[in-house]
Order: sequence, then structure tokens, then C-alpha cells
Amino acid sequence: MALDPSSLGALGFGAAPIGNLYRAMPEEDAEATIRSALEAGIRYLDTAPHYGFGLSEKRLGRILSALDPEGKLILSTKVGRRLDPVPDADLTRVRQGFVTPEPFESRFDYSYDAVMRSYEASRQRLGRERIDILYVHDIGRYVHGDRHAETFRQFMAGGYRALRELRDGGAVGAIGLGVNEWEVCVEALAHGDYDLMLLAGRYTLLDQSSLDVFLPLCAQRGVSIVIGGPYNSGILATGVKGPGPVNYQYQPAPPDIVARVAAIEAVCDAHGVPLAAAALQFPLAHGQVVSVIPGMDSPRQVERAVSLVRHPIPTALWADLKHQGLLRADAPVPV
Repeated sequence: MALDPSSLGALGFGAAPIGNLYRAMPEEDAEATIRSALEAGIRYLDTAPHYGFGLSEKRLGRILSALDPEGKLILSTKVGRRLDPVPDADLTRVRQGFVTPEPFESRFDYSYDAVMRSYEASRQRLGRERIDILYVHDIGRYVHGDRHAETFRQFMAGGYRALRELRDGGAVGAIGLGVNEWEVCVEALAHGDYDLMLLAGRYTLLDQSSLDVFLPLCAQRGVSIVIGGPYNSGILATGVKGPGPVNYQYQPAPPDIVARVAAIEAVCDAHGVPLAAAALQFPLAHGQVVSVIPGMDSPRQVERAVSLVRHPIPTALWADLKHQGLLRADAPVPV
């Protein structure tokens, strides 16, 4: 059965933190966080083998076996990174961004066989007969640089064929890309057929470049968008008024970005609106965007995200941002 993208809900759950992103998370904290998300009405959860080298998927599978035994929630995971055993790994240190007890590390592999094996392994870890959405993880020049042409050819020759077989055979409900750049999505749409794109950090209060080509193309092709990284790695969640440090695109924020966020934050303050509320709600105004999925690592963060996405925002705030050149004039805004 094909997936209806509108069924995801405006707020989804990014499950990288429960894979021990940057720090170890006790099992009971992971369970409490997921339970809070479901109790808040969130019904779409996104994970990947890379998140804790299987830990995020294992935790979701174990916890949802009790909380969602009928499999009614919508789950997405990813392919394109295989998990290779690393028997001598130091499980106490950060490896590829995760502090995980899983003795693996991820390696890019977009071949047909790797995608099929990855899908089956994810299905087993998640405890699901069927996966709702399968994304190709981190393909594109942003991650692969000069090797992009090579990895893209490997994907189109093998991995894409695997995705089509899985979707056409009903094993998955929808396919797409999960990436940090819109350019590779445009390239992929020129060569294939996709249902959803998970775009991280590239349609936010700080970056509306995807309005030029990508989002109009998605509207033309009927492709829905899930927005990851709505806080651009944290700076739009915390603002810049505190002592810092602040991060943008996984790195310390450069001075021009800090200045721009300060100006956006000043407009939000003038209207009594948290910066993070504007950051979560802005992408949802675009007709192709069906969900926004911030990472959440505690029940408190779940509660805050739910509150932020519902926070009233006056239309004058968006008008002021546009008037000051802090938001593109042609960007759709909430009404």
C-alpha cells in the first residue's frame, strides 16, 4: 500500500539522539522520550542504521513492540551505509558522532546488494514486517565531494533499482532521499521517481535557497518534503543571546550567521515569540512540506517541541522579517 504523506503529521520525531548522539543515553531515558512523543500525539518517527550503528533502530523496535504492537505508527529508516564489524572498537568514545555499545561503524555503500541487506537488517531491528519510508542516506556532493559522481552512479546502477523493487513490491510504502542538500535531490529526480525527500537544514529561517529550483520541482512532480534540522544544528533553538557556543551546520557558527540570527531573534522578541517556535513553524507553511522532525533527547524536549509548534505567531512577525531582508519575500509563511 502506498503511503499518504499527509498522514505523517506536522511534528515528527528525529531518532538520532536515542542512538546516543554525542553522548550515552540510558535505556530508561530513551524509553521515556519515545513514550512522551507518542503520548503527545506524534505518529511519525525517523531513524537510520547509522544512528548508533543500529542502536536507535533496536531501541525503537524494542520500545514500540510494547507501545505500538499493531504497527500503526509511521516509521522511516535509511539505506546507503552498511554496518561493518569493528571488534576492537573503543565503545566508550565518540565514533562517527555516537557513543554506542554497538561494535560496528558505518561505511557508505549504495549498491543493490547493500541496500537490500540494509533494508532487511533494519526490518529485523525495528521488528516490522514492512517499513513505511525508506530514504537513501547522505548521497550527494555535500558529503562525498569529488567522489559524488562515482557514488551517484553506483546508486543509480544498483541502489535505486533495489528501492524501486521494494516499493513496487509493497515492502515499503514510499522512497526518497535523506540528505543535507537539495541539489542532489534535483539530480535524483532527473533520473528517477520518488515520493518523499527528507531535507535537513536547507529550508529554514536561515536558508531558503531551495525555493529557487527544488521546491517548485517537487510541486510539479508531486513530491512531498520532510524537513530535518529545522534549527540548523542548534543555533535556531538556542538563539545567540546566551554565552554560547552556538552551532550552525554541525560546526561553530561563523560571525555572519550569528549576526543574522541575532537580528531574527530581535524580531521574534519584539513580538513575544520564541525563536525556536518561528523556526519550527516556518517550513510547514510551504505546500510541499508535510512534516518537520527535530531531534529530541528527553521528555522535556518533546514537550517543548509540541508547545513550540503550536505557539501563536502573529502575521506581523513574518512581515517584519521580510521587510528587514531576513526572510525571502517569496517564502510562504504561516497564516
